[in-house]
Parts: sequence; C-alpha cells; structure tokens
Amino acid sequence: MTTTATATSHITPRDKAEILAQALPYIRKFHGKTMVIKYGGNAMTDPGLQADFAEDVVLLKLVGINPVVVHGGGPQIEQALNRLGKKGEFIQGMRVTDAETMEVVEWVLGGEVQQDIVGLINQAGGKAVGLTGRDGAMIRAQKLKMLDTHDPSKEHDVGQVGDIVSIDPSVVRALQDDAFIPVISPIGFGENNESYNINADVVAGKLATVLAAEKLVLLTNTPGVLDKAGKLLTDLTARAIDEMFADGTIHGGMLPKIASALDAAKSGVNAVHIIDGRVPHALLLEILTEQAFGTMIRSH
Repeated sequence: MTTTATATSHITPRDKAEILAQALPYIRKFHGKTMVIKYGGNAMTDPGLQADFAEDVVLLKLVGINPVVVHGGGPQIEQALNRLGKKGEFIQGMRVTDAETMEVVEWVLGGEVQQDIVGLINQAGGKAVGLTGRDGAMIRAQKLKMLDTHDPSKEHDVGQVGDIVSIDPSVVRALQDDAFIPVISPIGFGENNESYNINADVVAGKLATVLAAEKLVLLTNTPGVLDKAGKLLTDLTARAIDEMFADGTIHGGMLPKIASALDAAKSGVNAVHIIDGRVPHALLLEILTEQAFGTMIRSH
C-alpha cells in the first residue's frame, strides 16, 4: 500500500504550496459553515479509504468547517444477521426489521460501526463523539407506512423501519461549537420509546436541512449521477433532476439517495454533492478544489 508520503514525494515543495494556496478561497468561503457528510460504501470498508476519510474530516474541522458525519451499515448488519443464522428479508428494497433484527441493527450501527468511525477520526487527530437519534432526543420517528408500488391501496409491514417526525439538532450544535465532530447512527425513537431503523441518506438529508448546512455530501460507490450514456453529470439543478426522475434516467438504488439529496436542495441546503467514495480523499477534492469529483446539485 502506498503511503501518502510516497504518493506525493514527486511533487515539488513549490507545487505543494501552490496546491495549498488554491484551497484558500474555498476555506475562506466555507469557514464557519456546516457540512453534513453521509459516509457509506467502499469508503467505509476499505482500510486505506477509511484512513483518508478520517483525515479529510479532521482537516475540514481544523480549517474552521463543521463536519457532521451520518453513517450507514447495510453490509455490516447483513454479516451480523448471518452470524446469528437470520436471513435478511427485503420488500421493495427495504429491510424488514422485526424486534430481533432491530436489536442487531442497534448494536451494529450504534455500537460497532459508529465506534469504529469515532476511533478512526480520533486516530487522525480529531475529537469525534458518537450519537444515535436517542441522544439529546434528536430524531423522533414513527413507523414507516410502505405502500405497494403497483397497488397503492395495499400496505406492507416492514416492522421497525422509521419515518422521521422531527429532528432536534441542539445536541449536534452544542458539540460543533465545542470542537467536536458528531458521528450519527441513523436510529430514531418513537413516542413509546421504541427504536426505529431509518435510511441513512434520509437522516443525512433532513439533518442538513434542519442545521441549515452549506453542503450535504453523499459518499457512494458510483462516480455520481450519470446520464443515459453513462457519462458523469457534474453540475445539475433541482429541476434537471426532476426531469431525470420522470424519464427514468435515475432508477434503482440511486432513487432514495437522490430523492434525499433533492429534498435537501429544495429545502435550503445550498449544494448537494454525490461523490465517488472509492477515490482517495474524494471529500477534500470535492470541497476544497475546483475539480469536480462527483455530481453537484444546486438548489436553484
């Protein structure tokens, strides 16, 4: 594995200074602003990319930007269920979450995965704090009503899968103001204190909206939003995305991700970035350089 030092050893000191200077306008522009980052895909499972991500988040915090990390954990939940001999069941792409599965989801997301991310960020020199939606009564949720795609009069029961009722971001704000980096697991709670598993893209989108974030960044396993010919579209408006939904350019697994991105863009988040988490340091490249490493959706 190449270390960062060997990978950049061919760059002259003068060029390094030039690269840093080019980041300056972006640092100035985003200083003091909040960025919500959805962390998932390969960036979350490849050790080299994990270290890059942690370094990126710490650097953003050090230059005065406030990163808030929201993470998923589908593959990790699947592995844990397999170890218990439990078969994952999906309806319309949504994991059916009975009480036993919910317990697994809570200890995998709120325990294992979250604490791994907290550890990585701390190791890179940051001060991360792990939260679930219960902490500070942050994410209130209710049972998701899932209508059948072919017959809207029919409803599927997917168990303890949640729909967000409201988000109170005060605990996140308190941490941010105190040099901490919040790392949030997408688990909400209901009025009877029951737990709900919520789609991490949805949590990231809603959180970006209530925090009035400057940017929402979604790390994925794709280069970004592609047109019908498979070419990367780097700059889109919310209206263009609506048209791509309508004509079927955007489909499958990208639908929920882009729907969350679109909601955020329409609700006051200045820009949403869907970027390729398989590119080392994709986060810094997208935010602090003019080179586009994914798709930016502008609010207007």
